[in-house]
This record gives sequence, C-alpha cells and structure tokens, in this order.
Amino acid sequence: MTVATSTVEPREFRTALGRFASGVIVMTATSPQGDVRGMTASSFLSVSLDPPLVLVSVDRRTRMHDFLGPIDHYGVSVLTHDQQDVAGHFAGRSSGLEPRFVWRDGVPLVDGALAHLTCRMHDRHTAGDHTLFIGEVRTIEYGEGAPLIFFSGAFDRLTPKGALA
Repeated sequence: MTVATSTVEPREFRTALGRFASGVIVMTATSPQGDVRGMTASSFLSVSLDPPLVLVSVDRRTRMHDFLGPIDHYGVSVLTHDQQDVAGHFAGRSSGLEPRFVWRDGVPLVDGALAHLTCRMHDRHTAGDHTLFIGEVRTIEYGEGAPLIFFSGAFDRLTPKGALA
C-alpha cells in the first residue's frame, strides 16, 4: 500500500481514486442550432432528493464543456453492461458506431440505456480543472438490468447477486 505524502501527484491521485468503482453515464445535450453532443462520464452523483438534483463533473478542457455553455437542458443515460461500445464512442474512441437516441422533454438520450434522466440546468460551479454541472431532474425512466461500471481504468460489469466471484 502506498502512503500519501503532503504532495499528491495527479497520476497517483487518479490511480488511487480509480479503486472506487462507479457507474458509467453518457451526458447529452442539443445546441440551439440542433447539434447533438455527448460525453461519457463516471463522475456523476445524486445531490438532493427534494428538489431532485444530480451532478456531472466535466473537465474544462473538453469540447463538451464549451458546448454546455449556453445549454439549459441536458440528459443523462445510465449505460448497461453491454453498452461498452457506446461508452467508447462518447469517450472519443472512434468505432464506426452510429449512436441511436430516444428523445424525452426535447433532450436526446442513449437508446437502450438502463435509466434516462432529463435535467434543467440548475447551477454550475468551478472546481479546480472541472466544472460541476448541477441539474434538476425533470423526467425519469428506468428498467432492469446490469450496469456498466468503471474500475481501475477499465470498463467492467457487476457479478450477479448470489454468484461467486
């Protein structure tokens, strides 16, 4: 086990936090001109139940960050374990995939995802090299299935309940 010193190196910080398994989402939005953009993220969390608020952390150096500037609504699609190709596509790995969307509340969402949320932009906070985009959830849909997870720098899946690892 590595013991942290008073100076935390970015690579070590990323490696240590990579030990925290998280779900994988695609954040989507449409520009006023009708352009659809999306990005894969694992920095997503629930902020509040009343009102229902969620947060997506977006690196300020990404194209999606600039795209979100004038946006007042966005979508969150929680990916299933078999949507690794979708996650890769929205992470910038060209796979020839043509993403399919369903539209709710005027927002594009990834077809076949485990859950869909449409959000109205509630607040934005600069936090280091990221911006925290907080959205008020306007609509939700969800189904049953296994989520795609991200752990130690790679996509993975959960072992079904009761199964031996």
